[in-house]
Amino acid sequence: MKIRADFSQRVVVRPGEAEWVASPQLGVDRIMLDRIGAEIARATSLVRFAPGSFFPHHEHGGGEEVFVLEGVFEDEYGRYPAGAYLRDPIGSSHAPFTKEGCTLFVKLWQFAPDDKARVVIETLSGAWEQTATAGLAIQPLHAFAGVSTILARMAPGLRVERPPQQGGEEILVLGGRFSDAEGAYPAGAWIRDPGGRAHELFSEHGCVLLVKSGHLSQNASEDLAKTFERQIAKASA
Repeated sequence: MKIRADFSQRVVVRPGEAEWVASPQLGVDRIMLDRIGAEIARATSLVRFAPGSFFPHHEHGGGEEVFVLEGVFEDEYGRYPAGAYLRDPIGSSHAPFTKEGCTLFVKLWQFAPDDKARVVIETLSGAWEQTATAGLAIQPLHAFAGVSTILARMAPGLRVERPPQQGGEEILVLGGRFSDAEGAYPAGAWIRDPGGRAHELFSEHGCVLLVKSGHLSQNASEDLAKTFERQIAKASA
């Protein structure tokens, strides 16, 4: 299965533009934002757990990165409310569940092999760092080998010149709304941009963004697809 698997292309998915589909596990639905593979896949998804649902114990063959958007996500290691950011490295395992239901932003099979640290951050109580741009604050979440994940908070009325991101970037709008020369993006919108060009961001009323950068390449989509297909085939054997 391939969904938005050409990483050299800019893509945008706004709320309501993609359907929730049932996973093999009862009570767990997904919106597949991008995907290479079947049930074992290099994937970026929104995942919705119904109250009382769970997912069987499993190992993360390629690592798992999670941001809790709504509700409370749990496993045998802890309880993660809305705003929690989790990284479970390659080879880790767990049996996740939820009592009240939750919605997650999940990235699978996107870890560097040497990135072995488990990360848990409660971002709602995390410290924001003011940048050199007045009205723009960030909360660093993770950085490894040129790839970084941050929260960015834009004050109302702020215009920001975003320099070229040679390794590309993904943005998930967590709250508020922002715009650029190509459109407007409300809460829940997901943008994947291969980078390589400067662009201006504007937020009339302010917004909070989850931003991952440095992990894409303008011209390497086919190589990425082949690499992850080989990794997934090996894990499935």
